[in-house]
Amino acid sequence: MNRLLSSLFCLLLCLTLGYPSVAQQAKVPSLVWKVNRIDLGTILEEQGLQTAEFEFTYTQDSIFRIDEVVAECGCTSFDYTKDTLKMGESGKVILSLDPTSAAGFFSKLVVVKGNNGKVQDSLYLEGIAIPYPTNLERAYPIKMGNLGFRLRKVNMGDVFDNVPKVKYVEFFNFGEEVLTKEDFLPESSAYIQLEQVQDFVRSQERGLLKFTYDSKQKGDLGYFEEEVSIGWKGTSVSGINLEVMADLFEYFPPIPKDQLNEVPQLYIQQKEVDLREISSRTVVRRSVTLSNPGRKMLEIRKIQGNCDCLTIEAPKTTLAPGESMEIKLIFDPIGRRGIDQRNIYIFSNDPVNPVQLIVLKSRIE
Repeated sequence: MNRLLSSLFCLLLCLTLGYPSVAQQAKVPSLVWKVNRIDLGTILEEQGLQTAEFEFTYTQDSIFRIDEVVAECGCTSFDYTKDTLKMGESGKVILSLDPTSAAGFFSKLVVVKGNNGKVQDSLYLEGIAIPYPTNLERAYPIKMGNLGFRLRKVNMGDVFDNVPKVKYVEFFNFGEEVLTKEDFLPESSAYIQLEQVQDFVRSQERGLLKFTYDSKQKGDLGYFEEEVSIGWKGTSVSGINLEVMADLFEYFPPIPKDQLNEVPQLYIQQKEVDLREISSRTVVRRSVTLSNPGRKMLEIRKIQGNCDCLTIEAPKTTLAPGESMEIKLIFDPIGRRGIDQRNIYIFSNDPVNPVQLIVLKSRIE
């Protein structure tokens, strides 16, 4: 009996000592931050110090105090909660960045230390800083009315349908009128939103325009160009047209490795079609086979060529597992000479390769 009691006692002791290790593995961080990374967007040098607030909540059953905040460089100043905090109380770290210290993209690291070294959390302040140009005429060569731009076209780049894409465009006010945010009058499609960033842009000052492109609202895929118009009520600045470019893509979340064989797959038998030498007076036809070696239905979302000289004909828009089809490529080279290359983009629900390219090459005599 004594031996049995001794064994039970040892078992209970082991279980009791085991609890702290389990609790330690599931340890809650001392500081829970709302965010630990803030993007300031695009900043003009003349806008001065840019400030961002990082808020946190203390989670431990003890007292806490920030001992030190260490900045990566002297361009970042800071302030922070000096009070001693109890569990459930909140504090903040306020960072200020001098934009004259950076040019282009920046990411500044700040480390928050507290509780005698037991807390050491990292914060990041990011953005794009644009220095003031030394030659205004050269920096803003595109003149439209009294405004100067670096480029006539606004390239949004790749835009996915899971989140709107934002881009800032700078301009210079060469005129005499003050351009106020409340008088800003943009004209654009519903999926392209424009706004003036600053409350006002005086004469001989720079301003920023914020472009937000919502690909999901657009509801299409591929490359697009379209004009937007801007102006300001009560001023002579109106009817200024800018061209917005964007490549629209469907977003697919990462696929676990063990599920790669369970998804639809687009296989293109011939990704490069060489027509060799052809006459500019003869329409050329070729076919390419598409197949679905995956285990789910493949959907062809869109097929887009990069020229009106190309016509693509597909007999259907879905392929069952193991099914194939031929698409016809019709190329009209009239009016063209020399080495030519046409691109054909195929958009599908293949989550690993959602956009694939077929190249059509030729030498036109």
